[in-house]
Amino acid sequence: MTTTLIVVAVLVLFVLIVAVKSVLVIPQATAAVIERLGRYRTTAAPGLNILVPFFDRVRARIDLREQVVSFPPQPVITQDNLTVSIDTVVYFQVTDPRAAVYEISNYIVGVEQLATTTLRNLVGGMSLEETLTSRDQINSQLRGVLDEATGRWGIRVARVELKAIDPPPSIQDSMEKQMRADREKRAMILTAEGQRESAIKSAEGQKQAAILSAEGAKQAAILAAEAERQSRILKAQGERAARYLQAQGQAKAIEKVFAAIKAGRPTPEVLAYQYLQTLPQMAQGDANKVWLVPSDYGKALEGFARMLGAPGEDGVFRYEPPAEEPAASRPEEDDASVAEWFDTAPDPAVAEAVRAAEEVARKEVPSPLSGARPSPVAAGPERGGLPGGASPVPGLGAAPVADEAPDGGTRE
Repeated sequence: MTTTLIVVAVLVLFVLIVAVKSVLVIPQATAAVIERLGRYRTTAAPGLNILVPFFDRVRARIDLREQVVSFPPQPVITQDNLTVSIDTVVYFQVTDPRAAVYEISNYIVGVEQLATTTLRNLVGGMSLEETLTSRDQINSQLRGVLDEATGRWGIRVARVELKAIDPPPSIQDSMEKQMRADREKRAMILTAEGQRESAIKSAEGQKQAAILSAEGAKQAAILAAEAERQSRILKAQGERAARYLQAQGQAKAIEKVFAAIKAGRPTPEVLAYQYLQTLPQMAQGDANKVWLVPSDYGKALEGFARMLGAPGEDGVFRYEPPAEEPAASRPEEDDASVAEWFDTAPDPAVAEAVRAAEEVARKEVPSPLSGARPSPVAAGPERGGLPGGASPVPGLGAAPVADEAPDGGTRE
């Protein structure tokens, strides 16, 4: 009974072991290489797989996902004999588990060594500057070589990246100095460009300011010259009209004097009396030291009266006025060019300016109700009169001063 139980237990254990050895579960994204009696039989797919116990066995389990392998920095000599340290990262994926197991003993080490040798070949034909600036080119060439070489291993290289390229410390120092010099150079260039643009803008502004200032000075000079011209023209016109009026007044005064003389019908006695009154005034000059009264002045007056007058009933010669002559027309009425001299109408612009100035003055000056009104000034020398009541009309004043003649007489 005991022996039977032992045999049964052994059989049950054997059955269990056979059942366990016969069932193989493969996870997703994983493949298993199955050998039967030491020889490749199949590649187990993910899921449940049945094996022959004691005849089939799993040689290797292969991860079918894309793998990332970072290789340690490798020293590489460039074309210009400089040693640089390059750190590489390879992205690959196993596409054929059978080839990855039977074609190479360790495909990861194989990929690493192949990447190192290929990298040295590529960088050895480049200078340091080309190596530092041609990462994309190196990555693409390295990926192509690795993908072609690892294809027979059942591996597909997806990407190869150069993680770091470290030149020697001395070269790094030189590169930093060069980069610093380049940055300083660019900074100086940018500063010079900024100063140049600033100088150009300042010069343009000064040019525009000078042009505007010159234009303003030009306009001011033109207006000043035009104002001076108008002022001189107006002054000349005023002086011309004043002289004309003065001459006209003198002519009128002479006409009035002679008209008064004619109306008075003077006799030789009156003329002699006026002559005697004039003689003292003739001797008032500083240059007149001696003056003589001619003895024949009476005969001269008598001849003058006989020439201008006619004897009356009493035998005295009196001046007879001629027939009335027609009054002469005024020159300003005959000539239009002379008439415009006496146009006293103000310029509209000047009148408007004067009116504005008067309004401003009226606003600033206090009301006349608050102060005393100015008293009218009596007529006298201050209002245009002459001292002593002298007539302002030329020709009615003192007679010309007589000086001493060479023959002992007097001359006017």
